[in-house]
Amino acid sequence: MTRSGYILELGTEEYGEMFKLQESINGARIKGLIPDTVIFLEHHPCFTVGRQGGYEHILASDEMLTKQGIGVYETDRGGDITYHGPGQLICYPIIDLCSYGRDVHVYARRMEELMIRTLESFGIASGRKAEYPGVWVGPAKIGAMGIGVRRWVTMHGVSLNIYPDLKHFALIVPCGISGLGVTSMEKILGRRVEMATVRQEMRRQFGSLFDIELEETNLENVRRITDGCS
Repeated sequence: MTRSGYILELGTEEYGEMFKLQESINGARIKGLIPDTVIFLEHHPCFTVGRQGGYEHILASDEMLTKQGIGVYETDRGGDITYHGPGQLICYPIIDLCSYGRDVHVYARRMEELMIRTLESFGIASGRKAEYPGVWVGPAKIGAMGIGVRRWVTMHGVSLNIYPDLKHFALIVPCGISGLGVTSMEKILGRRVEMATVRQEMRRQFGSLFDIELEETNLENVRRITDGCS
């Protein structure tokens, strides 16, 4: 039977505030106050550092980061350092894995498959690298992944490069991996695909992969439900 949940479509948001929002939704989901909830958004330019560290992989000075308007945030997701910015689609599912077999590895592969299928619908063939998480087109990463799980409820998720400023990736060693590149849908296709179009397709693919029907909600409703649940 198809599950039901919420989808929260946001704009370009500050990372720290969205981290707090995820924590609140995660707490509410653990308590059963809110159904599975998926957030789509973009972030203002920032580097996020996961549980494996990665500050040594920042190649720019604090002065340069300030000049470029790039923030740095420490977070509790898996992985090393990564970049988020406008033109990159972020998908944060906050779902109870008790309904999906309680298998984090299967969940991670399914999130990679979400990006692979989304890209395929735009004529881009992508795949996995056994030694590295995420999604790749040849030697270049196009989709990153970093997940967290609290009492079987997920946080964080994936980021797919639609048309971000790829120059910002040169200021770090992305995910701590040197010698491999970063790419985007715009670079591969030679044209820009509208963010709204990619959001719609990824939403469709998410519903299919997770057998869930997503009902649109708004930030006010989510905050009303989750107040005090972080």
